[in-house]
Amino acid sequence: MTQRLSPGTAAMLAAAPLLWAGNAVVGRALHTLIAPSTLNFLRWLLAFALLLPLAWQVLRPASGLWPHWRRYAALGLFGIGSYNALQYLALQTSTALNVTLVGSGMPVWMLVVGALFFGVPVTRRQAVGALLSVTGVVLVLSRGSVGELLALRLVPGDLYMVLATISWAFYSWLLVRTSEPQGLRGDWAAFLTAQMFFGLGWSGAFAGAEWSLGQGHIAWGWPLAAGLAYIVIGPAILAYRFWGAGVQRAGPVAAGFFINLTPLFAALLSAAFLGEAPHLYHGAAFVLIVGGIVVSSRR
Repeated sequence: MTQRLSPGTAAMLAAAPLLWAGNAVVGRALHTLIAPSTLNFLRWLLAFALLLPLAWQVLRPASGLWPHWRRYAALGLFGIGSYNALQYLALQTSTALNVTLVGSGMPVWMLVVGALFFGVPVTRRQAVGALLSVTGVVLVLSRGSVGELLALRLVPGDLYMVLATISWAFYSWLLVRTSEPQGLRGDWAAFLTAQMFFGLGWSGAFAGAEWSLGQGHIAWGWPLAAGLAYIVIGPAILAYRFWGAGVQRAGPVAAGFFINLTPLFAALLSAAFLGEAPHLYHGAAFVLIVGGIVVSSRR
């Protein structure tokens, strides 16, 4: 059951894209040091180890999780096993500009998946909100120039990002359609640990396939350790906590528009840490993205 978008819910849904914007930057920085599926597996293995002391009871044989294991296996596949592995794989061959542009289709995929697989009709207000939000993202990514946008060339990584975006849409819808059994209800650590348990199986299988195909590699060192520390604590644990709570409160469609804050946050992070000053089109894009969120979430 969703509710009106409150300031607290909006803050949680905005915090997740902020952390994920950093994830894209770090993932790109580490792409020569570690294979993508291996990075995804280590990310969730370490996150699971951090959360296990807080929620180990959920894995006991008598836990209420097991009668619902199929749903949590699906959450683990779409949200943990697939999404980031595909994103890291996309960053191997595609530019950050292309990957973020493809990912900006998230509100559209939220509406499509909801209509086709979950029986939720698309309203005119949501369609208008999606158009506004995506226009804002395109404005950021094209840097206010039509020529920059027309110069884009698609590569295999762009297809991987399309698959990642569809996977995340399924994950978000399953969040609100998945019941919380006894022992998980109201316990975010247990809820996330249950997803990680199954997600580790999926991500481990993908990493194993990567190494069996001769694509696996790891270059251990402080850069890799620092990057892992960030993506484990920030994007893996905190962002999933914020996103899960926000989606369950606001619904997946309204939440999907917040994903489009990711490229805007990436631009702000570049300004803060790389000395790249923001431009007028950043402000215009912010108005469009937030306008899409407001329009889509109003009753």
